[in-house]
Amino acid sequence: MTDENTRHTEKMKKIKAARDRMMETKTEEKGLIVVHTGPGKGKSSSGFGMIMRCIAHEMPCAVVQFIKGNWMTGERQFLTERFADECKFIVSGEGFTWETQDRERDIKAAQAGWEQAKEVILDPTIQFVLLDEINIALRNDYLDIDEVVGFLQEHKPFMTHVVLTGRNAKEELIEAADLVTEMGNVKHPFRDGIKAQKGVEF
Repeated sequence: MTDENTRHTEKMKKIKAARDRMMETKTEEKGLIVVHTGPGKGKSSSGFGMIMRCIAHEMPCAVVQFIKGNWMTGERQFLTERFADECKFIVSGEGFTWETQDRERDIKAAQAGWEQAKEVILDPTIQFVLLDEINIALRNDYLDIDEVVGFLQEHKPFMTHVVLTGRNAKEELIEAADLVTEMGNVKHPFRDGIKAQKGVEF
């Protein structure tokens, strides 16, 4: 074994020992409140990736999709056509706010979606709930942030995971969450006149 390989092996042994000691202290389990926010792409994609994990682990799950309305995304088509028994899929909203151009209607749709979201979160058979694009409804004050945060903190079953996606997450939600990831926007083809691409963005 060369000196470089020997140094590498010794370094990795020390790192593994330190990590093993750290992992011995991580013994608790709880249902997490997770927020995916930021201006970059990947917030919903990450949430749906977690839904795929749940299906693989045979964890009953649900999606409540705010804002996107009747837009048939790949995720929605995949889950409703192939995994309807494993994942309940609820669509709330009639499209992006600049398309509906009716604030009162958007508010009613968001509030109806929130009522359905509370039902699936409280359902003892469901272990993971994705609230896709709910942050947009919260940002536009279609939903009351204090009510949403209060419900998650006070009524969410202890072992149920809830993921909330959408840019511009409110500070109250970020403060209440266990895990927050902010997606950055480094480069996007839309700036160069490229429209949304199937399989990449929907």
